[in-house]
Amino acid sequence: MTAFTAGPQHVVDGVDYVEDVSFFNTAGPCDPAKHYMVPAAERLSDVSALIERELYLVVHAPRQTGKTTTIRALAKELTASGKYAALAFSCQAAGAAQDDYVAAQDAILGAIRQRALIDLPEELRPPEWPESAALMKINAGLSAWAEVCPRPIVLFMDEIDSVIGTSLISVLRQIRDGYEIRPEAFPSSIVLCGLRDVRDYKAASGGDPTRLSSASPFNIKAESLRLGNFTRDDIAELYGQHTLDTGQEFTPQALDAVYEATGGQPWLVNALADEMTASFKMAVPLSEPVTAEHVAVARERLIRARATHLDSLVDKLREPRVKRIIQPLIAGGFTAAGGEYNDDLSYVTDLGLVARDKPVRVANSIYREVIVRVLAAWTEDNIETDPRTFVRDDGTLDIDLLLSEFTEFWRENGEVLTEGASYKEVAAQLVLMGYLHRAINGHGFIDREYGVGRRRIDLLIRWPWISSDGTRHVQKQVLELKVWRSRSGDPLEQGLAQIDGYLDRTAQDSGVLVIFDQRKNAPDIHERISRTTETTPTGKQVTLLRL
Repeated sequence: MTAFTAGPQHVVDGVDYVEDVSFFNTAGPCDPAKHYMVPAAERLSDVSALIERELYLVVHAPRQTGKTTTIRALAKELTASGKYAALAFSCQAAGAAQDDYVAAQDAILGAIRQRALIDLPEELRPPEWPESAALMKINAGLSAWAEVCPRPIVLFMDEIDSVIGTSLISVLRQIRDGYEIRPEAFPSSIVLCGLRDVRDYKAASGGDPTRLSSASPFNIKAESLRLGNFTRDDIAELYGQHTLDTGQEFTPQALDAVYEATGGQPWLVNALADEMTASFKMAVPLSEPVTAEHVAVARERLIRARATHLDSLVDKLREPRVKRIIQPLIAGGFTAAGGEYNDDLSYVTDLGLVARDKPVRVANSIYREVIVRVLAAWTEDNIETDPRTFVRDDGTLDIDLLLSEFTEFWRENGEVLTEGASYKEVAAQLVLMGYLHRAINGHGFIDREYGVGRRRIDLLIRWPWISSDGTRHVQKQVLELKVWRSRSGDPLEQGLAQIDGYLDRTAQDSGVLVIFDQRKNAPDIHERISRTTETTPTGKQVTLLRL
């Protein structure tokens, strides 16, 4: 094992722990003196070469992906090289000015000065901002700075898309006007940084793409770069820093599990590690390696905690253009083609909810789980049944009783709950999943698979229990959810074939096929409910629940 120097020790529940010199950060930009972090140059490797060419760029990434950390580190590296006066600053304060473009410009110039006092040596800082016309404050100020600065200026304008309306238009036009007099009388390079690509700045300008007209950075930006997620190697490097500090290793299987759960999303990668290593959380003892089993527990704890990042992300589910992409994903259908589709998909992808490669799918398994739990939460709030009802004396889960109780719940409440749902296309499935969440009650796990073209949702319940001799077991139950809609035939035959394949993949001999009859001319809910036994094409026994 790699040698390490232990930090201060303390005791939690009788176990010795070491306070690391550094820790995994989940709140705000990273500080290399305090936090484990992937080197900035590795995350935006193309930027330095483009800045050498005095180009203007766009860098965009979803929230909590390390964008601010990366551009601040890059700015410091560029300044330390002795070639540039590079500064990363936030435009967020200017957003409060809305259409007051004078106040917005003053806020931006104030943010530049404040950050320069922190990050730049005195000889590289801007002079007093000159008096200028109301529409030219940014242009005049940056010109005055460039004319006296002994080095070419590089600006990283973070949160640029928080500036809105007339104020955004004014700032973008002044950047464009200054482009032609760089580097002698304007910054050599400007990097616009935000959540969205420049094509979506029209939304921030009031939703009308014509408002930006030709006086925008559209025709001067050389590249639009997206800050990507961590690769598995990045995760190994990041977690390896903790190993060097403490000696605690992460097994290869744990690294695989982290990558699968997060898709490399930086905040999630750090949050899982923090959950597993922080002394006030799970705190896997330093004498033990971190395993895939630890990752599974940390993943569930993170989902249940609904941290700020996850809450802010799922808050977007209420937006119509997000719903138009996410609802068909859950239902397993296809998004209707139309003029809005490409813009909707680009927006949801830029938010980080959807993966960038094909096919269209939720970006990672944690988001996939959180989305469904949030949408099904209103069902859980209406369930009075005590989850302990479904646990047998021997500790196993009584699946038959659970199905019977849900059937009665659906009979009494199904139509009301689906009628009031915002995601009507998947309302029935969400009711059942909400019921399962309540029944499992944090003791077990629910793995789910859904996506474009699947035409069903596959669920695998994993229920840990301990037999009388102390042996640990995991009870597993497969469920497949399908919907019978108007203008389509009975999905039974297709469903039996599909659950057959899912049973094979999960190494199970039996399962439950649930078919929700959502046809407009469907029989009354009290008449159509039934429970029978069917056989799959390969001879497996399946309980068929028609609802």
